[in-house]
Amino acid sequence: MVDAHTSLYGFIAKPARHSLSPLIHNTSFQALGINSVYLAFDVEQSQFENAVQSMRALPIRGINVSMPYKQQIIKYLDELTPVAKQLRAVNTVINRSGRLIGDSTDGEGFINALADEQVSVKGKRVAVLGAGGAGRAIILATANEGAEVVVFKRQNGTFNELKQRLASWSDHIRVLPYEDEDQMAAELQQADVIVNTTNLGMADDTRSPVSPQVMAVLHTGQIIADAIYAPLETPFLAQAKQQGCHTMNGLGILVQQAAGSFNRWMGQKMPIDKVKNVIKQQLEHTKK
Repeated sequence: MVDAHTSLYGFIAKPARHSLSPLIHNTSFQALGINSVYLAFDVEQSQFENAVQSMRALPIRGINVSMPYKQQIIKYLDELTPVAKQLRAVNTVINRSGRLIGDSTDGEGFINALADEQVSVKGKRVAVLGAGGAGRAIILATANEGAEVVVFKRQNGTFNELKQRLASWSDHIRVLPYEDEDQMAAELQQADVIVNTTNLGMADDTRSPVSPQVMAVLHTGQIIADAIYAPLETPFLAQAKQQGCHTMNGLGILVQQAAGSFNRWMGQKMPIDKVKNVIKQQLEHTKK
């Protein structure tokens, strides 16, 4: 029951209507008996500043932010957490009595999703395919957890700049050209955990982020993860499973990064298992 005491949370992006965040958070509010609602706001570029400032006026107690606003929102905030400062990106905003604090839960979402699978990256070799926004969050989080991280990025105009930036985060991060298949095969064969953060394999895309030559080196004992959650089993994960690898789809990452936001806003844990079941049902229904 929505009443005069109901608190508001939301999601800002362009587009925003595809988001599963309202389902995740409203399921959590209902399960825990919290008098709050979470809405998705499809915000035009010209109205973005007004949308952020409305958090102070209404007040909206917290929001999630996605593309294309994860960097743009920073100049409208009062404070950033150390992780958000390093990433130069925000996916979570906390409204503390009109003071807006930006944070990022994407990286911890990956670490906690692995923990659900009884996997720790401390002292392990982690290979990350792609270095976009989600990729960088995962790279930073795994390095901070004590992993040796090798990143494969397209050798375009941003390659050298990003290589230097990631190297400044940790001596345990290396950036290599995505196009060098021989080097990729050698590195992935030795990796303990491999995660795809590219969009290859999303929705009806049947492509894999690695070539058959590279896929052939994957083996039993490796953890292969994909940040993609729709479909729940991407071509990359299906092929890795055939190689005997333990696979993990993006559903756990999605829910755990949302759980990080929820914890910051509510000061309590999200009902993870219930949320995962609801999301699975929604994805299966949408597939039909």
